Order: sequence, then structure tokens, then C-alpha cells
Amino acid sequence: MSVGEMAAALGISAEAAPDRVDRILTRAVTDSREAAPGALFVCVPGARVDGHDFAASAVERGARAVLASRPLPEVVALGAPVLVVPDTVRALGRLAAYWRDKTGAKVVCVTGTAGKTTLKETLAAILAEHGKTARTPLNHNNQIGMPCAVLDTDGDEDFWVMEAGISHEGDMDELAAILRPDLALILNVGPGHTEGLGGRGVAWHKARLLAHLSPGGTALVSADYADLVAEAEATGAKPVYFSATGVDVPYSARMGEGAGNFYLELAGEGLEAQTPFRGAFGAENAIAAAGAAHLLGLDAEEIRRGFAVATLPPQRCARKEFGPWRVIDDTYNANPLSMRRMLEAAAAEAGAASLPLVAVLGEMGELGADSARHHEDLGRLLGELGVAAVFWKGGHGGDVRVGLAATHPHAARGWTEVKGPEDFAAAWQACRDFPAGGVLLFKGSRANRLEELLAALEEKEREQGRVL
Repeated sequence: MSVGEMAAALGISAEAAPDRVDRILTRAVTDSREAAPGALFVCVPGARVDGHDFAASAVERGARAVLASRPLPEVVALGAPVLVVPDTVRALGRLAAYWRDKTGAKVVCVTGTAGKTTLKETLAAILAEHGKTARTPLNHNNQIGMPCAVLDTDGDEDFWVMEAGISHEGDMDELAAILRPDLALILNVGPGHTEGLGGRGVAWHKARLLAHLSPGGTALVSADYADLVAEAEATGAKPVYFSATGVDVPYSARMGEGAGNFYLELAGEGLEAQTPFRGAFGAENAIAAAGAAHLLGLDAEEIRRGFAVATLPPQRCARKEFGPWRVIDDTYNANPLSMRRMLEAAAAEAGAASLPLVAVLGEMGELGADSARHHEDLGRLLGELGVAAVFWKGGHGGDVRVGLAATHPHAARGWTEVKGPEDFAAAWQACRDFPAGGVLLFKGSRANRLEELLAALEEKEREQGRVL
């Protein structure tokens, strides 16, 4: 879009730029270090830094215009037009919404409590077998990242696969109003970001996506969560349903023979596919991706090929081997639903191989008043699964131990709290009691940075020549 077109979309004039309104902008950035020719630099005020202070630097790096909430004479002096608005983040969303109206792509919005980034990446890989596809990078799914991803598209794509992540009331309405998806896909719901979502429940907030469907749009929703089904029906959207638990709906999945193999039912058409997923949570992701692709017009062979080339994002169920240990790196983030899914999948793998399961876990954040209860429930799950040893980092360790002791009478023997990488690397020596190795899962919320513990372990194992 041109500077003049953006200004018109925002209902403003470009400050000090009557001769620069024809400048073409191709993307939006909020980090001055990412500025380059063709970029619109968006000044976002934050708790620690204010983007307005870096606007001149962005222009010096090549940004051709700036979106700001106050005049910036130093930027104008450098020859760049400034679009002045009351709220830069809301204006960014308006520009993304305007650009969405100009595309002929089929727009997909993916949301859910656990696994939405993995689903988004997989669905994008499948759709790319049929036509040009754009997607949000990694988990850039909030009111800044998602509009920037929209404005980073070329506009001639066949498909957009965008992710919406919410943590506060009203977030979904803001994001969904930008995208107005042709296909709204809700993977699952469970406790996550409950501290900021108020008393209406996660399912209600996720289902708000369906209130913003484009005319003639389709909703694809999991039938495996009663509260989600009720909230989806209440929107009047008449969803199409998928299931990974045997519910009789148009799209369903069951596990096949071998890791990652699933039998998929696609509205009367059967498909056996090899996917990058594992376990019960893998069936949910597999049928959600396949169902969405099928609704968008792809045939079974295209879906099969897409699954074959799809790869999981970093720190999501990534797999390594340290000598006899099978390591699962799921360190990106955690909430009660995703924690349960990964522990159950890891326990099933360990059980199938008659190996012990060792869990390196971290506190689950943003759960508000329910935090203690959810951590106690996690402890009970660890006991029920017969986890051989637990390394814990962060708060609520006491709550986890209460739950663990309730189902595992000898919990104290396999419990170790660690504070950092060095601490963990030293404590890991206790696992030499498992000479045959086992399955080792790393998972916790972002604030715990469990990837640092994994890196410390990897370094120690590399010194001993045990990393494969």
C-alpha cells in the first residue's frame, strides 16, 4: 500500500508528506532493528522502552514511513512521512483489516488452548501443496504480531493461515474483527491465561472467533469439549465438527500402527496419513488440519503429501537422543491442558518401550486464583502416570508435591527442585540410577526457560560423547 492509501484508511493526513504519499510500503515492523527499505515502522509504547524513541533509527535503516501517536519532527527531518494516530496498535489493526479486504485469499484463523501454533504450521504446509500460502511466523498471534503478519503478505496468496492467541477479555474480538476468516478453526479449550480472561470461561472467549466469520464462512470446531460445543452453538454459526475421541461427526481420527500414523475420516472419505504428531493429542491436531484442508477444497492425496513434509515448530515436541535417553523438548510454553497432553504422550511412549519416564517441569503461569489447584492436579497426574523422577523449577512446587503424594506414596524419593542450569546439571547425576535410560520430557511455561536446563544437560552429555 502507499502512504496515501494508509492515511486514507486511517482517516488522517500524512504529516509533512504531501510529496511522499505515493511511497509504497510492503511490510510493518515494530523493532527498529528489523527496519528495511519498504517498511512501515510502528511506534509501540511499552513498559520498558518506547518505540517512538527508535523511530529515527528505523528510518536510517530504511523504513519509508512511521506510524506514531505523537509528532516526530526528527523523523520528518530525515525525509520520512509520519502517520499520527491516537493509538498505534489499534491503527495497525485497522491497516491489517483494510489489507485483508484487498486479498482474494481464503483466510483461516486458528485458535485453541494447546497446540495452535503446531496446527497452524501443519495446516499451512498442507495448503501449500495446493496453492500459495502465507502464515503467521511462529506464535506472532497477538494484536501486534498478527497484524504485522497480515501486512507482510504479498496479497496474491491462495490461502492465509493466521493464529489468534488471547490472554485478556476482548482480545478475540479485536483479532477476529481484523481477519474475518473464511474458515475459523478452534482446536480445543482448557485452562490457560485464566488470570486475564475473567469469569466467562475460556470456551466463551475462544468461541467469539465465530462471531466474526466472513459472509458464507465456515466454523470447524472440536466436538470433544462440551463447553466449547455449547458456546460455539450459542454464536449461531452452525459449526462443522471434528473429533479425536470417537464422537460421530463428519471429521474424525484414530491412531494407526506406528508413531505418527493416523486413520482420518474426511466427511465420508478415508485417509491414512503419516504425520509429525504423536499420541492422543496428535490425533486431535491431525484431524483438525486435515478437516480444514478438506473443507478448503484439497483432496486426500494433497493432504497426505502435506503431512509428509510438515515439520513441528522449535521447542514443540522436538526429539533428541542423549545416549540411552529419548528426549522430548516441549519447552516453549505450558498450561494445564498442554501439560497433560505431553505427559500422557510421553508416558505412553515410555510404557510401550518398558522404559521409565523422567519429567523436567516448570511452573505453569497466568492461572490466577486457580493456580494452586491446577498445580496440585498436575501432581496427581504425575503420580497416576507413575513418573519415575521429577525435576521442578519455579513456584508452586509444594502444591505439585501435595498432589503427587496423594497418588504416589514414595513421591519424595523422586522429587528434586532446581533453580538453574548448573543446579540441574549437577542434580541430573541421580538419573545414572537408570542405566538403560528412559524417556525424558522437558516442559514448562515460558518464564521458566527450561530450554536453558536442556542446553546444560546437552553440554554435559556431549562432553561424555552421549549426544546422538
